[in-house]
Amino acid sequence: MIDIAKITSPAFDSVFWDVQKHRHTHYWLKGGRGSCKSSFVSVILPILLLQNPDCHAVVLRKVASKIKGSVYSQIQWALDRLGIADRFTYIKSPFEITYKATGQKIFFFGVDDPTKVKSFKPPFGYVGLVWLEELDQFAGMEEIRSLNQSLLRGGAKYWEFCSYNPPKSRDNWVNEETLFDDRDRLIHHSTYESVPREWLGDEFFLAAEKLKAKNETLFRHEYLGEVTGTGGAVFENVEDRGLTDEEVANFDKLYYGLDFGFAIDPLAFVVMHYDSAREILYIFAEIYKRKLSTAAAIREIDVLARGKVIFADSAESRTINSFRSGGLDIYGAKKGADSVEHGIKWLQERTKIIIDKRRAPNTYREFVSYEYERTKDGQFISAYPDKNNHAIDACRYGLYRVMQNDRIVTRRINY
Repeated sequence: MIDIAKITSPAFDSVFWDVQKHRHTHYWLKGGRGSCKSSFVSVILPILLLQNPDCHAVVLRKVASKIKGSVYSQIQWALDRLGIADRFTYIKSPFEITYKATGQKIFFFGVDDPTKVKSFKPPFGYVGLVWLEELDQFAGMEEIRSLNQSLLRGGAKYWEFCSYNPPKSRDNWVNEETLFDDRDRLIHHSTYESVPREWLGDEFFLAAEKLKAKNETLFRHEYLGEVTGTGGAVFENVEDRGLTDEEVANFDKLYYGLDFGFAIDPLAFVVMHYDSAREILYIFAEIYKRKLSTAAAIREIDVLARGKVIFADSAESRTINSFRSGGLDIYGAKKGADSVEHGIKWLQERTKIIIDKRRAPNTYREFVSYEYERTKDGQFISAYPDKNNHAIDACRYGLYRVMQNDRIVTRRINY
């Protein structure tokens, strides 16, 4: 027998017994980074599956590409910690985990293909367990209700778990929804402070203290899961400051990023200096033009880059080759499934992003006006719109190596 208390954070003891007694149907587990809410759900889900042999489980992410590296591996981790991993079979196309003794399954779906969920039927019994990971990335309560109508039907009892880090904006739909009382919903908040230190490692706690000293508001949002913003602005650390020619001349850690423009989109090229000791990013030059020919773009970029290395969108390999043939030292910034989210969060975590809006007016405009996506009802969701972000993308590409190195240094086990 496995002592559940030894593999779940003490913060969830009361939630565990509430679930076991089925006092609620809906469990909204919110909290900061490292609070172990996802670990708790991944443990309780197979326990409930074994306790209810006529029901199956469905695990949902907003985007299907996030399944393999998050919820699928998280469930595998939980089964291993529970000592029952060998009782299940695992396949990845499609993602499914099956309990050998009964044929019960844990299905994994991305909601970016809603037809898979709407048309889904289990091989027998019913779907009694649902987990929505990163709830704030879903489009709002209308989408959640639609998913529940498709999944939670035909059975005697249900459990739905929603895990998420509260968005910083009070106007986000998730934060607004928690203001409404629902007798069948338990809302639970947790933080890393209740987690045994050895689970997360010393580096995690040191990173938290470092951010607290640097930016307490950001620390409260990221690590304590507090709602700290009043609107939908993505970047609240941007500062407009005129930079003197002498300051610019003394910048010695320069980075160059390029986002190619096509059709009506502008080509965006930015020049940056990054002070790694103080974690301050300076942006002080740009090219932001539409309908530039390749030859004209190369000439203008070369004046600012002066033969230095440039990073651009790796998806445009043919365009990169054309610019390289024109004399630029240019390469593609490698992108993963979460490169946009990681890049934006990295920029958000800088002490300051100082932009001289006289030297880089379009870059400044993009940063200060960039907001989270909205639902059709005007509520914010935790997604980043792919529009009016050309200079922002150029910054992400240009700082690719810095972000990559930071990611390697801070990588740790996800509990």
